[in-house]
Amino acid sequence: MTKTSPVQRPIVDVHVVVRQGDKILLSQRGGPYGYGQWHAPSGKLDPGETPAEAAVRELHEETGLTALPSAVTLRHTVIHHQGDGTPDRYGLFYELTDFTGEPENREPTKCLALEWYPDHDLPKELIPYPAAGIHGLLQNHGGVTYHNWPSPS
Repeated sequence: MTKTSPVQRPIVDVHVVVRQGDKILLSQRGGPYGYGQWHAPSGKLDPGETPAEAAVRELHEETGLTALPSAVTLRHTVIHHQGDGTPDRYGLFYELTDFTGEPENREPTKCLALEWYPDHDLPKELIPYPAAGIHGLLQNHGGVTYHNWPSPS
């Protein structure tokens, strides 16, 4: 009898692409993963939450912006393979236009800056996995992107 390793469940990430006209709110990473690079406010799904609830919770924790779960719209999904033995990630990319408040950096140990960028002129220094979802959201509503996925042998 051979021993098999348990199947790892994927991690579910929620990303919120906050839009104000043609501008998108981005966060510059201050932590070790992607230091100095940009991405959308995001985080992991907690037990008992719906993805939309997680999205608005993470948005508020990171930026102070407030929204209802019914205000976020799922626009794109990224299935991301880390490639380092850690579980794969399912990234749900939500679009939000109906929110209250002004963005403030509420996690200065994890975030260097929050800035609005035109959706047609995003920074080149986007973290690749979130970049796949942001570009997918802008160009392919409802689509799925397989990011960093290994080729079949």
